[in-house]
Amino acid sequence: MSAARQTEPWQTAEIPGPKKALLITNPQIVSALIKRSKNPILIVGHRAAEIKLGSGTLVDYIIRLAEAAGLQVVSAPSIRSEFIRRGFTRVAGMPLVDIANRLTDPDWMGLDGKGQYDLALFIGFKYYVGWLILSGLKHFSRNLKTVSLDMYYQPHASWSFPNISHDEWEKNLEAIIGGLGVK
Repeated sequence: MSAARQTEPWQTAEIPGPKKALLITNPQIVSALIKRSKNPILIVGHRAAEIKLGSGTLVDYIIRLAEAAGLQVVSAPSIRSEFIRRGFTRVAGMPLVDIANRLTDPDWMGLDGKGQYDLALFIGFKYYVGWLILSGLKHFSRNLKTVSLDMYYQPHASWSFPNISHDEWEKNLEAIIGGLGVK
């Protein structure tokens, strides 16, 4: 697959504009972004409970990532119980539109009261939902870098994987977790 084709939006007929996401060509880029961030947040969509990876679901990978990086997690309210059932309690349930709106608010002090988030990682969303939310954040949030960790290129994010296979996506998620110091 050519590099140009990998950077095309996965959903055809969508035109992102002149500013497009940088490609995550090496998963260590994401690990470095997380390590350099002062206040990162991980935002999880409802599909995380449905997507099978390895011996579990995407939720299991997200918990490992959040624990490795000390990330605050916000999930769709419908899957918050999936995290709690696995013993992960540093998760808030909030509709995606609500968290996206708060990320554009310069006066919002975050879920933990530590101030605005400077890095927002997104995973587990339907493509078109992520497209719209990331577009809004690209245009209306100040000083916020966004990373799409889904397996399809999201041009409105600051950083995104190219369109990749399910197996390659799983390997990249493992490499990100490993890059944060967890095996």
